Amino acid sequence: MGKLRNEELAEMLRCIRRTPRVIVPPLPGFDSGVHEIDSHRLLVISTDPCIGVPEKWFGWLLISYAASDVALFGAKPQYCSVNLLGPLGTERQTFQKTLRQACTAADEHGLTIITGHTGSYRGLTTMVGVCTAYGIINKNELITPAGAKPGDLILCTKPIGLELAVNFALAQKKVAGEVFGKRRVYELRRLVKMQSCVNEAFLLARTGFVHAMHDATEGGLTVAINEMAEASQRGFTVEFEKIPFARESEMLSDHFRLSDTQLLSMSSTGAVLAAVDPKSLGSVDKTLRRIGISPAVIGVFSEDRKRRILKHGKRRQFPKAGQDPYERILSGCV
Repeated sequence: MGKLRNEELAEMLRCIRRTPRVIVPPLPGFDSGVHEIDSHRLLVISTDPCIGVPEKWFGWLLISYAASDVALFGAKPQYCSVNLLGPLGTERQTFQKTLRQACTAADEHGLTIITGHTGSYRGLTTMVGVCTAYGIINKNELITPAGAKPGDLILCTKPIGLELAVNFALAQKKVAGEVFGKRRVYELRRLVKMQSCVNEAFLLARTGFVHAMHDATEGGLTVAINEMAEASQRGFTVEFEKIPFARESEMLSDHFRLSDTQLLSMSSTGAVLAAVDPKSLGSVDKTLRRIGISPAVIGVFSEDRKRRILKHGKRRQFPKAGQDPYERILSGCV
């Protein structure tokens, strides 16, 4: 379930024709595409599905997913299209409520909805949404996952596993109460907006000291950092003890008996991994703290292609593939 493996995706994408004005074509590990507008400006485009999320937040998340991907390439999200597809019999009020949520998110992120499609279709059993977001950027300001340099510090902006904990609290309130406690479940259910990284990604890009960014969505930190390393043709060392796991991540790990790889692979939408110039760490840290984010340095990119993780002083190979426990945990199955 979820994204195709990068190898499968690369094979599938071979049929796409390349043209000179496309700066970033469809590529594994790249969540936006980029093409020229003119000699100075680029258009950054991202499209994302939304399915299986809490109904109360469906429209808000639909906009936020695509808008975040545009911001991670350094562009301010400005416009978007929205498709809402429901099963046969979906009531007009359901579509209307979802679109109101989307309009709220668009207003918060500074986007204008310019087109879309809404309808009910045979074969669907749940609501499916697709948002395509756009942002204009100067050529010299573009950031992609391929820009990491040797010696760049790996910065993580938010707790790993927080998205999973929040969505678990929303989807499995009773079980989550047993794991986290009822009071914390109430607090977590109010943290859905942490799943947007539009503000911090755009601010990081504007510092001029960030060379690459990626969000830790499906597959969490495992997939995000591997994709950055692959795109940049770099290696890295991550220190396990420096990773800012959400406190609920370890509770989930104990309850569901997760491996280290599953812990590292927890879906963490809203958490940004950034390759930062080490000489400018203080400035970048200060920028994020102004908006209430306390980032953590979890490792460093290297010239060689080796990917390592250091835990309790022992160095081993970093996991090659993610093992995201999202579906298992949200189903409540131990």
